[in-house]
Amino acid sequence: MMANLFDQFMSPTYLGIPLIVLALGLPWILWPSPSSRWLNNRLITLQSWFLNRFTQQLLLPINTGGHKWALILASLMAFLLSMNLLGLLPYTFTPTTQLSLNMGLAVPFWLATVIIGMRNQPTAALGHLLPEGTPTPLIPVLIVIETISLFIRPLALGVRLTANLTAGHLLIQLIATAAFTLMTTMTTVALLTTSVLFLLTLLENAVAMIQAYVFVLLLSL
Repeated sequence: MMANLFDQFMSPTYLGIPLIVLALGLPWILWPSPSSRWLNNRLITLQSWFLNRFTQQLLLPINTGGHKWALILASLMAFLLSMNLLGLLPYTFTPTTQLSLNMGLAVPFWLATVIIGMRNQPTAALGHLLPEGTPTPLIPVLIVIETISLFIRPLALGVRLTANLTAGHLLIQLIATAAFTLMTTMTTVALLTTSVLFLLTLLENAVAMIQAYVFVLLLSL
């Protein structure tokens, strides 16, 4: 029974061909393309407003030199948000529940920020490894600790996104199974369980949006 609960996180295949490529490409198809007209429709206007507000909020703590990352960070946010929300639909697959995919997104972005920081501002980048005012005997220990935390950061990014989405999907499946089983024997309890399932679904929609934002925000910082 426990193995069946995790079958939803297995990458689907058809005739031996993995369909994760389709799941990764579908979000880009759903986003409408901007038109060349003077006036856009409501959907494109709402999309532009959302991306502008997100980009503005994301770039507030970043200096002017880091604004060149706006396009790729906003694209990553839209990509993660689409996959997280589409994964809540019935008979769908959520690619972001795969740790390999999340690590494949986290490691290159993290490595790019580290390399660019070391190249452009090596003194400031290395200065983050030692807090100001540290007592002399603690300097070697703190340098080792900060270095380990630096290398653990992409792992924490990937595991956080995977764990939150996996736990939410498991809870939804468990509560939905309980409500379906109790429907014939204990109708009142089943209705209460269904109410909890509805509230949990709303919570998971919020978690899907928040986790996409947190992933991109921590990368930018």
